[in-house]
Amino acid sequence: MCDGRVVGAQVAFYSERHVADLTENVCNLSAWCVQESYRSHGLRLLRAILGQKGYTFTDLSPSGNVVPLNRRLNFSDLDTAAALIVNWPMPRVGTGIRIISDRRAIEASLDGRDLEIYRDHANAPAAHHIVVTCGRQRCYVIFRRDRRKRLPLFASILYVGDPGLFQKAAHQVYGYLLTHFGIPMTLLENRLGVARPSLSIALRSSRPKMFRSSRLVADQVDYLYSELTCVPW
Repeated sequence: MCDGRVVGAQVAFYSERHVADLTENVCNLSAWCVQESYRSHGLRLLRAILGQKGYTFTDLSPSGNVVPLNRRLNFSDLDTAAALIVNWPMPRVGTGIRIISDRRAIEASLDGRDLEIYRDHANAPAAHHIVVTCGRQRCYVIFRRDRRKRLPLFASILYVGDPGLFQKAAHQVYGYLLTHFGIPMTLLENRLGVARPSLSIALRSSRPKMFRSSRLVADQVDYLYSELTCVPW
Protein backbone atom coordinates (compact mmCIF):
# COMPACT_ATOMS: atom_id res chain seq x y z
CA MET A 1 0.00 0.00 0.00
CA CYS A 2 1.08 3.56 -0.69
CA ASP A 3 -1.13 6.56 0.16
CA GLY A 4 -4.10 4.22 0.44
CA ARG A 5 -3.48 2.62 -2.96
CA VAL A 6 -2.59 -0.98 -3.65
CA VAL A 7 0.67 -0.90 -5.63
CA GLY A 8 1.57 -4.58 -5.46
CA ALA A 9 -0.02 -7.95 -4.73
CA GLN A 10 0.97 -11.58 -4.29
CA VAL A 11 -2.00 -13.90 -4.73
CA ALA A 12 -1.82 -17.23 -2.90
CA PHE A 13 -4.06 -20.23 -2.24
CA TYR A 14 -3.81 -21.87 1.18
CA SER A 15 -4.74 -25.42 2.11
CA GLU A 16 -4.17 -27.96 4.85
CA ARG A 17 -3.17 -31.28 3.32
CA HIS A 18 -2.83 -34.78 4.73
CA VAL A 19 0.21 -36.47 3.16
CA ALA A 20 1.18 -39.91 4.43
CA ASP A 21 1.28 -39.42 8.21
CA LEU A 22 1.79 -35.65 7.96
CA THR A 23 -0.60 -32.72 8.13
CA GLU A 24 1.04 -30.12 5.93
CA ASN A 25 0.13 -26.48 5.38
CA VAL A 26 0.55 -25.58 1.71
CA CYS A 27 0.78 -22.11 0.19
CA ASN A 28 0.36 -22.09 -3.58
CA LEU A 29 1.80 -18.93 -5.10
CA SER A 30 -0.16 -17.40 -7.93
CA ALA A 31 -0.08 -13.97 -9.59
CA TRP A 32 2.69 -11.64 -8.40
CA CYS A 33 2.25 -8.07 -9.65
CA VAL A 34 3.91 -4.80 -8.66
CA GLN A 35 3.47 -1.43 -10.33
CA GLU A 36 6.45 -0.37 -12.40
CA SER A 37 7.47 2.50 -10.13
CA TYR A 38 7.51 0.16 -7.11
CA ARG A 39 9.29 -2.81 -8.70
CA SER A 40 12.25 -2.41 -6.36
CA HIS A 41 9.96 -3.54 -3.53
CA GLY A 42 8.64 -6.57 -5.37
CA LEU A 43 11.19 -8.98 -3.94
CA ARG A 44 10.34 -7.81 -0.41
CA LEU A 45 6.73 -8.77 -1.08
CA LEU A 46 7.76 -12.25 -2.22
CA ARG A 47 10.17 -12.74 0.67
CA ALA A 48 7.43 -11.75 3.11
CA ILE A 49 5.13 -14.51 1.92
CA LEU A 50 7.98 -17.03 1.84
CA GLY A 51 8.87 -16.02 5.38
CA GLN A 52 5.77 -17.76 6.73
CA LYS A 53 6.90 -20.59 8.97
CA GLY A 54 5.69 -24.16 8.64
CA TYR A 55 4.56 -24.07 5.01
CA THR A 56 5.28 -25.99 1.86
CA PHE A 57 5.25 -23.53 -1.06
CA THR A 58 4.28 -24.38 -4.63
CA ASP A 59 4.51 -22.29 -7.78
CA LEU A 60 2.71 -24.20 -10.52
CA SER A 61 2.80 -21.66 -13.35
CA PRO A 62 5.90 -19.50 -12.89
CA SER A 63 6.62 -17.13 -15.76
CA GLY A 64 9.97 -17.27 -17.52
CA ASN A 65 11.78 -14.67 -15.41
CA VAL A 66 10.36 -16.06 -12.15
CA VAL A 67 11.85 -19.56 -12.66
CA PRO A 68 15.51 -18.58 -12.06
CA LEU A 69 14.45 -16.33 -9.18
CA ASN A 70 12.60 -19.25 -7.56
CA ARG A 71 15.70 -21.41 -7.88
CA ARG A 72 17.75 -18.77 -6.06
CA LEU A 73 15.08 -18.88 -3.34
CA ASN A 74 15.60 -22.66 -2.92
CA PHE A 75 12.65 -23.86 -4.99
CA SER A 76 13.06 -27.22 -6.72
CA ASP A 77 11.67 -28.24 -10.10
CA LEU A 78 8.94 -30.84 -10.38
CA ASP A 79 9.36 -33.36 -13.19
CA THR A 80 6.74 -32.13 -15.65
CA ALA A 81 7.73 -34.29 -18.63
CA ALA A 82 4.52 -34.81 -20.55
CA ALA A 83 2.94 -36.29 -23.64
CA LEU A 84 0.52 -34.82 -26.17
CA ILE A 85 -2.35 -37.17 -27.01
CA VAL A 86 -4.87 -36.77 -29.81
CA ASN A 87 -8.38 -37.49 -28.54
CA TRP A 88 -10.02 -39.96 -30.92
CA PRO A 89 -13.60 -41.15 -30.35
CA MET A 90 -13.54 -44.69 -28.97
CA PRO A 91 -16.46 -47.09 -28.40
CA ARG A 92 -17.17 -48.31 -24.87
CA VAL A 93 -19.68 -50.99 -25.78
CA GLY A 94 -18.51 -54.36 -24.49
CA THR A 95 -15.64 -52.91 -22.45
CA GLY A 96 -17.52 -52.64 -19.15
CA ILE A 97 -16.25 -49.08 -18.88
CA ARG A 98 -18.60 -46.21 -18.05
CA ILE A 99 -17.66 -42.53 -17.81
CA ILE A 100 -19.71 -40.14 -15.70
CA SER A 101 -19.70 -36.35 -15.85
CA ASP A 102 -23.09 -35.51 -14.32
CA ARG A 103 -22.53 -33.81 -10.97
CA ARG A 104 -25.09 -35.78 -9.00
CA ALA A 105 -23.90 -39.06 -10.47
CA ILE A 106 -20.27 -38.19 -9.67
CA GLU A 107 -21.07 -37.45 -6.04
CA ALA A 108 -23.14 -40.62 -5.70
CA SER A 109 -20.33 -42.75 -7.15
CA LEU A 110 -17.49 -41.54 -4.90
CA ASP A 111 -16.61 -42.09 -1.27
CA GLY A 112 -13.75 -41.51 1.14
CA ARG A 113 -10.97 -39.15 0.14
CA ASP A 114 -12.08 -38.83 -3.48
CA LEU A 115 -15.53 -37.68 -2.37
CA GLU A 116 -13.91 -35.08 -0.11
CA ILE A 117 -11.71 -33.85 -2.97
CA TYR A 118 -14.72 -33.66 -5.28
CA ARG A 119 -16.79 -31.65 -2.82
CA ASP A 120 -13.88 -29.28 -2.24
CA HIS A 121 -13.39 -28.75 -5.99
CA ALA A 122 -16.92 -29.10 -7.37
CA ASN A 123 -17.27 -25.34 -7.84
CA ALA A 124 -13.62 -24.53 -8.55
CA PRO A 125 -13.77 -22.45 -11.77
CA ALA A 126 -10.96 -24.25 -13.63
CA ALA A 127 -11.66 -27.82 -12.50
CA HIS A 128 -13.65 -30.26 -14.65
CA HIS A 129 -14.61 -33.68 -13.33
CA ILE A 130 -15.30 -37.18 -14.61
CA VAL A 131 -15.50 -40.60 -12.98
CA VAL A 132 -14.47 -43.77 -14.80
CA THR A 133 -16.13 -46.96 -13.60
CA CYS A 134 -15.51 -50.62 -14.38
CA GLY A 135 -17.42 -53.07 -12.23
CA ARG A 136 -16.88 -51.87 -8.67
CA GLN A 137 -13.75 -49.91 -9.52
CA ARG A 138 -13.86 -46.12 -9.57
CA CYS A 139 -11.33 -43.61 -10.90
CA TYR A 140 -11.99 -39.94 -10.19
CA VAL A 141 -10.31 -37.58 -12.65
CA ILE A 142 -9.89 -33.80 -12.56
CA PHE A 143 -8.74 -31.89 -15.64
CA ARG A 144 -8.58 -28.29 -16.79
CA ARG A 145 -8.85 -26.67 -20.19
CA ASP A 146 -5.51 -25.27 -21.26
CA ARG A 147 -4.11 -23.06 -24.00
CA ARG A 148 -0.98 -23.52 -26.04
CA LYS A 149 -0.02 -20.74 -28.46
CA ARG A 150 -3.31 -19.09 -27.42
CA LEU A 151 -5.34 -22.04 -28.71
CA PRO A 152 -7.84 -23.48 -26.15
CA LEU A 153 -7.56 -27.01 -27.56
CA PHE A 154 -6.10 -28.97 -24.66
CA ALA A 155 -7.19 -30.87 -21.58
CA SER A 156 -4.51 -31.02 -18.87
CA ILE A 157 -5.02 -33.90 -16.45
CA LEU A 158 -4.52 -32.66 -12.87
CA TYR A 159 -5.58 -35.61 -10.71
CA VAL A 160 -6.06 -39.33 -11.25
CA GLY A 161 -7.56 -41.23 -8.34
CA ASP A 162 -6.78 -44.75 -9.64
CA PRO A 163 -3.96 -44.76 -12.22
CA GLY A 164 -4.44 -48.49 -12.90
CA LEU A 165 -8.08 -48.08 -13.93
CA PHE A 166 -7.29 -44.91 -15.86
CA GLN A 167 -4.65 -46.86 -17.77
CA LYS A 168 -7.21 -49.54 -18.64
CA ALA A 169 -9.77 -46.97 -19.82
CA ALA A 170 -7.37 -44.35 -21.20
CA HIS A 171 -8.51 -44.48 -24.86
CA GLN A 172 -12.14 -44.18 -23.81
CA VAL A 173 -11.31 -41.27 -21.49
CA TYR A 174 -9.53 -39.36 -24.25
CA GLY A 175 -12.41 -40.05 -26.61
CA TYR A 176 -14.88 -38.80 -23.99
CA LEU A 177 -12.98 -35.55 -23.64
CA LEU A 178 -13.50 -35.04 -27.37
CA THR A 179 -17.12 -36.10 -27.71
CA HIS A 180 -18.51 -34.63 -24.47
CA PHE A 181 -16.28 -31.60 -23.88
CA GLY A 182 -15.13 -30.80 -27.43
CA ILE A 183 -11.45 -30.95 -26.50
CA PRO A 184 -9.30 -32.43 -29.29
CA MET A 185 -6.03 -33.03 -27.40
CA THR A 186 -4.84 -34.06 -23.94
CA LEU A 187 -1.67 -33.17 -22.04
CA LEU A 188 -0.62 -35.92 -19.63
CA GLU A 189 2.35 -35.61 -17.28
CA ASN A 190 4.38 -38.72 -16.54
CA ARG A 191 4.29 -37.98 -12.82
CA LEU A 192 0.58 -38.88 -12.68
CA GLY A 193 1.55 -42.54 -12.99
CA VAL A 194 -0.23 -43.28 -16.28
CA ALA A 195 1.76 -44.57 -19.27
CA ARG A 196 1.37 -42.53 -22.41
CA PRO A 197 -0.15 -44.19 -25.49
CA SER A 198 2.22 -45.45 -28.18
CA LEU A 199 0.94 -42.91 -30.72
CA SER A 200 1.32 -39.92 -28.41
CA ILE A 201 4.05 -37.31 -28.77
CA ALA A 202 6.57 -36.67 -25.98
CA LEU A 203 6.82 -32.90 -25.53
CA ARG A 204 10.28 -31.47 -26.04
CA SER A 205 9.68 -28.94 -23.30
CA SER A 206 6.95 -28.59 -20.72
CA ARG A 207 5.82 -25.75 -18.53
CA PRO A 208 7.78 -25.56 -15.29
CA LYS A 209 6.24 -26.26 -11.90
CA MET A 210 8.18 -25.73 -8.68
CA PHE A 211 8.01 -26.28 -4.94
CA ARG A 212 9.89 -25.53 -1.74
CA SER A 213 9.47 -27.74 1.30
CA SER A 214 11.40 -29.00 4.30
CA ARG A 215 9.11 -32.01 4.79
CA LEU A 216 7.64 -33.07 1.45
CA VAL A 217 9.40 -34.57 -1.55
CA ALA A 218 8.42 -34.00 -5.17
CA ASP A 219 6.28 -37.16 -5.42
CA GLN A 220 4.10 -35.87 -2.57
CA VAL A 221 3.25 -32.60 -4.32
CA ASP A 222 0.08 -32.52 -6.40
CA TYR A 223 -2.02 -29.89 -8.18
CA LEU A 224 -5.12 -29.86 -5.98
CA TYR A 225 -6.27 -26.80 -4.02
CA SER A 226 -4.24 -24.53 -6.29
CA GLU A 227 -4.51 -21.94 -9.01
CA LEU A 228 -4.60 -24.79 -11.56
CA THR A 229 -8.04 -25.79 -10.25
CA CYS A 230 -9.21 -22.30 -9.36
CA VAL A 231 -8.05 -19.97 -12.17
CA PRO A 232 -8.99 -20.62 -15.81
CA TRP A 233 -6.84 -19.03 -18.52
